[in-house]
Amino acid sequence: MLSKVHIEDLMSGERILVVDDEPTIVEVVELYLTREGFEVVTAADGDAALSAISQQRPDMVILDLMLPRIDGLEITRQIRAGGALPIIMLTARSDETDRVVGLELGADDYVTKPFSPRELVARVKAVLRRSQSAAAPAARDTALSVIVTGPLRIDPAAHSVTLAGKSLTLTAREFDLLLFLVRHPSQVFTREQLLDQVWGYTFASDASTVTVHIRRLREKIEQNPTKPQFIQTVWGVGYKFEAPK
Repeated sequence: MLSKVHIEDLMSGERILVVDDEPTIVEVVELYLTREGFEVVTAADGDAALSAISQQRPDMVILDLMLPRIDGLEITRQIRAGGALPIIMLTARSDETDRVVGLELGADDYVTKPFSPRELVARVKAVLRRSQSAAAPAARDTALSVIVTGPLRIDPAAHSVTLAGKSLTLTAREFDLLLFLVRHPSQVFTREQLLDQVWGYTFASDASTVTVHIRRLREKIEQNPTKPQFIQTVWGVGYKFEAPK
């Protein structure tokens, strides 16, 4: 894998795998990413995508859901079974169910077709920035102290979470969302504010992304996800984290 640049720098040189069977989309995405200094590799079907992931070792995958041979959901499932490689999905506006399933499988973000190439580039940078921040040495950030709240233990430097001593497996985005909420106990955030603070962009987006990630977090940290004690819904407003009494 290509060596990482400093987080303060533009993600120049990072390798992005673009997977789509529409040549025009691949050409446009490749053009815009290359202009920003990224290295781009491409694949037109699921088999080629899995081969490229294994051989090219990309730093991120931009993945269309509707692919020949192996679809994007299955590719997402296989990627997540093997690690935390960042994934941005490309979906049609009518594919809401697949989009939600993709997020639940662990995709970091999605963009609906037709999309603005500039918006896609902005999301690529935001996801990579979050991913690289998680891997940065603890010495760069004094805020990386271990946080213990009730049975939850969050280690930002190690990017790890344990619940009552048991290690939890979170995606990079789930970890970021949990860490942000825990650092602001009892403070209510709208879904739009969470998109801004955790996802790193402020342009129009489908806030259901936040809803899906909240649901996934609850399934992992709550004893009863239907009656959450940690991540609570404030109806008509948003979400907040309540530390155990």
